[in-house]
Amino acid sequence: MNNEYELCWLEYRRLPDRESACYREWFKSAVPFAQPGEVETALTELKTFARDALGTKMLVENTIQNQRTIILGKIDKLSELFDVPKLEREGSFFLAHRKLSGKDTLVIGAIDTAGLVYGTFEVIKRTRLGESFEKMNVVQTPAMLLRMINHWDNLDGSVERGYSGRSIFFEKDRVILNRRTRDYARLLASVGINGVVINNVNVRGKAVQLIDDEKYLKALSKLAEVFGNYGIKLYLSVNFASPMYLGKFETADPLDDRIKKWWKNQARKLYSFIPGFGGFLVKADSEFNPGPHYFGRTHADGANIMAEALEPFGGVVIWRTFVYNCLQDWRDYNTDRAKAAYENFKPLDGQFRDNVILQTKFGPMDFQVREPVSPLFGALERTNQILELQITQEYTGQQIHLCYLGPFWKEILDFDTFARGRGSFVKRIVDGTVFNRKCCGMAGVSNVGRDPNWTGHDLAQANLYTFARLAWNPDESVEKIVDEWIVLTFGKDEEVKATIKYLLMNSHRAYEKYTTPFGLGWMVNPNHHYGPNPEGYEYSKWGTYHRANYEAIGVDRSSKGTGFTLQYHSPWREIFDSIETCPEELLLFFHRVRYDHKMKSGKTLIQSMYDLHFEGVEQVEEFLKAWQQLEGKIDPVKYKRVLQRLMTQLEHAKEWRDVVNTYFYRKTGISDERGRKIYP
Repeated sequence: MNNEYELCWLEYRRLPDRESACYREWFKSAVPFAQPGEVETALTELKTFARDALGTKMLVENTIQNQRTIILGKIDKLSELFDVPKLEREGSFFLAHRKLSGKDTLVIGAIDTAGLVYGTFEVIKRTRLGESFEKMNVVQTPAMLLRMINHWDNLDGSVERGYSGRSIFFEKDRVILNRRTRDYARLLASVGINGVVINNVNVRGKAVQLIDDEKYLKALSKLAEVFGNYGIKLYLSVNFASPMYLGKFETADPLDDRIKKWWKNQARKLYSFIPGFGGFLVKADSEFNPGPHYFGRTHADGANIMAEALEPFGGVVIWRTFVYNCLQDWRDYNTDRAKAAYENFKPLDGQFRDNVILQTKFGPMDFQVREPVSPLFGALERTNQILELQITQEYTGQQIHLCYLGPFWKEILDFDTFARGRGSFVKRIVDGTVFNRKCCGMAGVSNVGRDPNWTGHDLAQANLYTFARLAWNPDESVEKIVDEWIVLTFGKDEEVKATIKYLLMNSHRAYEKYTTPFGLGWMVNPNHHYGPNPEGYEYSKWGTYHRANYEAIGVDRSSKGTGFTLQYHSPWREIFDSIETCPEELLLFFHRVRYDHKMKSGKTLIQSMYDLHFEGVEQVEEFLKAWQQLEGKIDPVKYKRVLQRLMTQLEHAKEWRDVVNTYFYRKTGISDERGRKIYP
């Protein structure tokens, strides 16, 4: 273990002799069927695992000599030895047991260098899980072309919405390149990530210079090389007004020929330093970030000028759809922030170049603990799309609270938009199959920082791991992902596995209960978004209102209200439109509801609110007791860290319960039927 930080699920603890005996022979030698540069990273990982987990030294040989050997190769070379599976997409690989020259071999075959790295990590994972090489027959192709992590890191080392320490990429306006950089690349590659945006989407100050200053470009070139060795492309967030800041133009108008030429020259300069550069991520015309609307142009105009500049080099433009009126008047009942992304981008469908991808948050608002799926998924039939999820827990406990997001993300991916009839799932839209789009995928806002455990809360590592595994295969079972993460991180003790799985799988629902159930959302302290404040944003400019009074709460987004439900395809349009058929977990998102409204349980809305807030706290009490049973069964440092977080979570969950319950009691004067303590 590194003295400064741990390696999450890549901590290669020595396997017990009874487990490692059957693997040691396999890891004594490796035979590459590829050019040295194509297998160097994969071989390094195999050697590291052999040394640390099995206590053996792996030799690289030119021919198969041992009775058991691992072979690594590109499929064009391996096809000379035996029939190989058909692989097409970047990163695809196969693992297979073969008899060659009368000897047992485990073959790692891939279409490219990235696939060899992914395949190698898959072999290591399966070894640690105890699978047999003799029965190995695996073919894996990533479902999505783009599997990305977005960092909101600033050049001064701070991280916007970061809860795990300072940036691993920047400090004091300098780019960091150290051992941890490589280990981060290893972590991401081990779960199939192939792109990383290293800087904040809000590009301000010296960050604008990242695409121009040779001092930064030289450092980024070295950083890109480290990540490139693991099949990961480097991307940068850029400011749309860069021609004004860097080129000293009086405009950034995308239809100005001078600006087009500037972007082309800038792209040429970038790729001269970083040949494998991935492209740009852009937040424009959003929350005071400049964009094409400043110059009377459309988002398509703005994205296309950059895309045209990057296209000769194979680069892409990822354009965020998080665009809305952030200067809303709380007295305005007609403007609905939820409708904004659809209204801005649906009319532009088909106007974007093929190397432009629109990146859309999973919901129409802003990463709340419960939102409906954004209607843009299913609305854009002729435009590439990326699904944006927030791994960092901005509104879900900020890595102080345990809130495992895997089950919720799975619900989002499995949501059927009905855009092309039944089966038009979100996961089939962002893997490109519903609308036959080639450049789609998933992006997760990073929860990583410089803390020793990378994610602040040890169990928050599961969110990063799960995001990547779902981006690789959105059909994978969350339960299976959780099981393997627990074993890789904490070992195989059955009580440990069962306890941690119980905590993870129930934590999101518990958090939802004691904070804002029924799709209510927000109710947080402004700016930092932590802790309860029922009217923190109620009279602000941000458009996040619940409009509670003494008799009802919620925003009417039905066809008779703001009309947001009309952005969905049928049958969701009709289901969401009716208070009787709307899923109760989203009731207050779509409807204004009286407190005496009878829920499906037979209880009133207000009583359901009281009950859920008490239940949520009780579940956290159960989580704490369950964790305390693991003392002595897991690493004491990790045990203590998680224990402290759970104790803090319980204290803060009680505050949420009491603040929100008291708020509703004071609004309504309706008492809890069960007579529990609510502060008047």
